[in-house]
Amino acid sequence: MQRRTFIKKSTTTAVGLGLLGAAHWQGNRVSNKLRVNGVRIESRIQELAKYGRDETGHGYRVAYTQGDVEGRTWFMELMKKAGLEVSIDTGGNILGKRAGKKVGLKPIAFGSHIDMVPDGGNYDGTLGSLSALEVIEILNENKITTHHPLEVIIFANEEGGLIGSRAMAGNMTAAGLQQKSQSGLLMAEGIKKIGGDPDRIGACIRKPGDFHAFVELHIEQGGTLEKENLQIGVVEGIVGIVDWEVTVEGFANHAGTTPMNLRQDALLAASKLVVMVNEVIKSYPGGQVGTVGKISAWPGAYNVVPGKVTLGLEIRDLSADKIEQLFGEIEKRATTLASDTKTKIRFERQASAVKPALTDKRLQQQIDAAAKALGLTTKLMPSGAGHDTQQMASLAPVAMIFVPSVGGISHSPNEYTKPEDMTNGANVLLQTILAIDAE
Repeated sequence: MQRRTFIKKSTTTAVGLGLLGAAHWQGNRVSNKLRVNGVRIESRIQELAKYGRDETGHGYRVAYTQGDVEGRTWFMELMKKAGLEVSIDTGGNILGKRAGKKVGLKPIAFGSHIDMVPDGGNYDGTLGSLSALEVIEILNENKITTHHPLEVIIFANEEGGLIGSRAMAGNMTAAGLQQKSQSGLLMAEGIKKIGGDPDRIGACIRKPGDFHAFVELHIEQGGTLEKENLQIGVVEGIVGIVDWEVTVEGFANHAGTTPMNLRQDALLAASKLVVMVNEVIKSYPGGQVGTVGKISAWPGAYNVVPGKVTLGLEIRDLSADKIEQLFGEIEKRATTLASDTKTKIRFERQASAVKPALTDKRLQQQIDAAAKALGLTTKLMPSGAGHDTQQMASLAPVAMIFVPSVGGISHSPNEYTKPEDMTNGANVLLQTILAIDAE
């Protein structure tokens, strides 16, 4: 399915409007001097962090838990106070709508999620969600009504598999609803607990073209921006992810009486396979990554040569073709390895594959222009982690803005983004929304 792209219609572009502040709405002159309230964002980050804390003080706002329910209730109250028309769709996503000035235009959507992984940090998802609300509050305070309607979306259970955005994109299956979530509830039970309706899950589906654009601000969750002393990441796309279950079969035999040259050691072959995967992935130019993240050996005794090993192989890249090319090379080398080690190696592709989602080039340019107009440094970069934007890419042109994560740490209590970086990201989000709307 092709995504719409923005077409330059005149020499007065949205990027130019972001730079020159030449947009007029309701008689108000809107310029790039408009700024968010960074102190308010930081304060709300800390306030939201209180919801779901366990007895040790660590964060546990896992989707569908009581902390998640309470955090969502708190967030919805803020949305209502900001004048948004608030509702929960059947997938459990929180929607906050603000009317636009012109009839017939599609909404510009932006937002993120507020659920977290167990013992997670306070910034993943939360920054993008609170910054989206901040954009609305700044527009209210400056009495600005955009041409397009605006829609703030707080997706449900992002950390459990992009559940809310999958539902919105029409990719939530009946089998998926019966999977167990981290909370212990089935997905269907969890969706119902937060105000959704799993029996009518299809009612939340949005069609391609229902949104003018979707933009998500997020912490980088890596160390590239900090390492290169850069302030804003302009995301060029979210990587595709393909997993394989790998089985290595040898022959289990007595460890004391089987000579080394007669062994069919499945674990030895598997170890060589792990090294080989690393060699293949690094032998190609680009930012692809490959990981063997789990391994189990049978029968698992000191005195038995392992007869069977299972591995988990994952490859990520912005290009689906490149993922297949890399896997093809791994599979080819594995055939030789199996022959050399007198084992059998079998790859089983998993159904959990996620396609790459490229962001819209026009939106990339608008983010870059907005950041540079604010005096910020930028870098075009991929996202190695999954995000709700990945699902939204089937519905509209999408874009993502990254800000630095200190130490590249994420999904950890030590996750931290500096207040000035959060403010920078929120200001870029604000200016980008205004530029998209002016176009």
